[in-house]
Amino acid sequence: MRPLGKVKIEWSPELAYVIGLLVTDGGLSSDSRHISFTSKDLELIDNFQKGLGIKLRIGKKANSSHGDKKYYVVQIGDVIFYRFLLDIGLMPRKTKIIGAVKIPEEYLVDFLRGHMDGDGTFYSYLDSRWKSSFVFYSVFVSASKEHIYWLREKIFDKIGVKGHINMSTGHSVYQLKYAKKESLKLFSELYYDNNVICLTRKRLKMEKAFELNEKYSNARVAKLVDAPP
Repeated sequence: MRPLGKVKIEWSPELAYVIGLLVTDGGLSSDSRHISFTSKDLELIDNFQKGLGIKLRIGKKANSSHGDKKYYVVQIGDVIFYRFLLDIGLMPRKTKIIGAVKIPEEYLVDFLRGHMDGDGTFYSYLDSRWKSSFVFYSVFVSASKEHIYWLREKIFDKIGVKGHINMSTGHSVYQLKYAKKESLKLFSELYYDNNVICLTRKRLKMEKAFELNEKYSNARVAKLVDAPP
């Protein structure tokens, strides 16, 4: 029988989601005991606690790379959970060296949703080259080349979308991008239920973009129908 720690280690959509958060915005200390999670979104801090079924003291710290903006941070000391995280592929100072993460296939989309909420992004815009052309991208981010290519392979195997990888403008991170049709398919898999644990503002941002896309698509069709022969 597995010895008991503060965290109940039993795979579930919530635990897989938390692993996604930890892969992106979490940290394992060098003392082989403490795990921390940092975010600018208080909702993600709450999701982290809910996903693990624990209550933690919430602190704040400045992030000099973001103009000393205050970020929320929580920390848990749990040797058993720490070892579990090592076993599935996390490690201290993981940012540029993390590779594959051992996530059960049935919980992969929950892990991906946590990964997207933690460090991913979604953006949309009107393409000025074409009238009423609306463009949007869902983006996963990592400073580790091995991890971003592993992520792409797992997403393709599970969801069937390819995406494409490039470097950020400052060449500091890799970006795995999915446009339009692939982004829509990805969204339907990640948010398979209205009640899944997630960052609400990001989900609403995506849903709003999809509504606008449908609006502009209908406008293009109307123009084609009304065009003179």
